[in-house]
Amino acid sequence: MSAQAQPVSPLPLFERRPDMGARAMSRVLGNYLRALRESRGYSPAAAGSHIRAHASKISRMETAHVSLKTRDVEELLQLYGVGDHERGQISQLVQRAASPDWWQPYGEVVPDWLQALIGLERDAHLVRTYETQFVPGLLQTVEYARAVVDSGHRLAPAAENAQRVELRLERQRRMAEPGAPVLWALIDEGVLHRPVGGAEVMRGQLLHLLDVLRQPGVRLQVASYAASAAATPGAAVTYLRFAQGFLPDVVYLEHMTSAVYLDRLDDVDRYRAALDELSALAATPAASRAILEEALRRYR
Repeated sequence: MSAQAQPVSPLPLFERRPDMGARAMSRVLGNYLRALRESRGYSPAAAGSHIRAHASKISRMETAHVSLKTRDVEELLQLYGVGDHERGQISQLVQRAASPDWWQPYGEVVPDWLQALIGLERDAHLVRTYETQFVPGLLQTVEYARAVVDSGHRLAPAAENAQRVELRLERQRRMAEPGAPVLWALIDEGVLHRPVGGAEVMRGQLLHLLDVLRQPGVRLQVASYAASAAATPGAAVTYLRFAQGFLPDVVYLEHMTSAVYLDRLDDVDRYRAALDELSALAATPAASRAILEEALRRYR
């Protein structure tokens, strides 16, 4: 193999972000392994053969779709010509990335397809969300969240639904901590007219949204029917934007029993452009306050 330039080590990034979550750590390490492999000219099949594995395992390691094993990573780093000192440091990070994440005690109520979003959102620089059916989960009151969860999981035991609500509230708490990402929420106007949980629950939820408008870490806009018709991503979407040099941006599209994650640049750019266009047409935060106040009067 011909020698090529060494990709930028992720070690300084981990030093700047000692509180990085395990999911984000796995993605950063996977990106580094892919950059090393490509810079050295190895195919996934050749790298896989070196650790006695199939090429598909290399792809899963590089995209954080499988847990990283210290032995596998050490052997790959040696193959890619990484020095002893950095190999040792990277191996320690692999062990940290394998540690349980904060949400794992919630167990059964966190489906596999939701885990990446929960694991990544706190490490984002900006979280953009557009909702067409409900108030965004990160802005829901406990009563509203309970009504949404009970409606979506009618056959689930009450204890499980209580856990789902607790998980949502814990995500909110973590997003309110110092250093948390900015939340930019676009809400379709129809959400305000859908009496989830009844009039009293909606009054509490709308009052909470009015309070949210005063919070410095949140930008809230209501997208009118006209705005949603003129420019829309097509369905609810969450866009995770990361600081430059950290991770590629991620688009999350949730369905009833599954979710899709997009991180290809052309896909991400299309959703970013759609959100930009919709936010330009949506009511400003000040105008959104008037819309929320008008909706509140209807629930009195």
